[in-house]
Amino acid sequence: MSRGQATKSMRVLGIMSGTSADGIDVALARISGSPPNLHARLEEFAGIPFPSSVREAILRIASGGPSSPAELSQLNFLLGDVFAEAAIAACRNFRVPLGSVSLIGSHGQTVYHQGRSTKAFGARRVASTMQVGEPAVIAARTGITTVGDFRPADMAVGGQGAPLVPFVDYALYRHPRVGRVALNIGGIANVTGIPADAKPADVIAFDTGPGNMVVDALVRHVTHGRANYDADARLARKGRVLPELLNSLLGDAYFRQPPPKSAGREQFGEAFAQRLITWGRKNKARAADLIRTATMLTPLSIVDALYRFCPRKMSMKQLIVSGGGAHNPLMMAQLAAALGGVDVTTSDALGIPGDAKEAFAFAILAYETIHRRTGNLPSATGASRGAILGKVSYAPPR
Repeated sequence: MSRGQATKSMRVLGIMSGTSADGIDVALARISGSPPNLHARLEEFAGIPFPSSVREAILRIASGGPSSPAELSQLNFLLGDVFAEAAIAACRNFRVPLGSVSLIGSHGQTVYHQGRSTKAFGARRVASTMQVGEPAVIAARTGITTVGDFRPADMAVGGQGAPLVPFVDYALYRHPRVGRVALNIGGIANVTGIPADAKPADVIAFDTGPGNMVVDALVRHVTHGRANYDADARLARKGRVLPELLNSLLGDAYFRQPPPKSAGREQFGEAFAQRLITWGRKNKARAADLIRTATMLTPLSIVDALYRFCPRKMSMKQLIVSGGGAHNPLMMAQLAAALGGVDVTTSDALGIPGDAKEAFAFAILAYETIHRRTGNLPSATGASRGAILGKVSYAPPR
């Protein structure tokens, strides 16, 4: 199908599991047209938790814990099966026949991401990424053609493989008169700056640093695994900010690094959280104070990134927040306080539930891939040119 050819409406499932590995998001979208006249509507959304043993394996392997090539291979195929089960269960819950779904886009579970090249195996420098959750298994189990492994194609043309959602942010939120920033606070926080009446090359997007990842790690540590996140910031509300620790954390080199840039557990995973735990022990800090400080690190690093790297000409009027952090009242209040004069709202208010946005985005990216159209924004990833993202696993013949 040609790049500019109009396309008929398709039902597409998007499947997303983020760096927090807190569950599987499944979005059902109705999509038609092609950029710049792409039409996408979210029909249904479901969040499905991982089995606890699977989540423990993901977190251990993604955090650099002991593992073998056999375990990594097994996890890849196991997650393909788990994602397929999630797709089937979601369609059952939606009361939508699997046969009415034309395509699945599965982001997969990131277990390693290093967007900038580093030395490996001698003198050569390579950037690399790995998402597991075998799409061939998803296609076979569901009977639906599946697109997966989106990031490598961008990296093959010099990009960092992330962030990819800005392509969808631009399609959804571009406004002829209003400058907007789309902010997603998942495990990692990322922003997409969209000036008024922007062209694709005008968009600036990057990972600002930690979203919920550090807070989640502290909560797991403090509760001995009984809780995975700070619901409604209840633990953080009992604490106070530790200025010395916060200033030290904000001094991390990543925050000064100019875009394009992407982050993950390699920068803000268990080792980073351990810095807070060690500091807390040395200074006899309360657990609630450490969690409050980590909670404030997220919005303050986001605001710093916006002022430091988003050009003044962008004239930001609206910040649109999605992801788990949109449910954290302390994070949201700090963003509003630090961005006086900017309308801080949520993607829910614009018709896209914040928890569904990334899964919805990968439904759209899969739709672009199956029509052989590029799905990255080089201005966001640093790629030398556009790339058709993902690998297509066709459903077996019936």
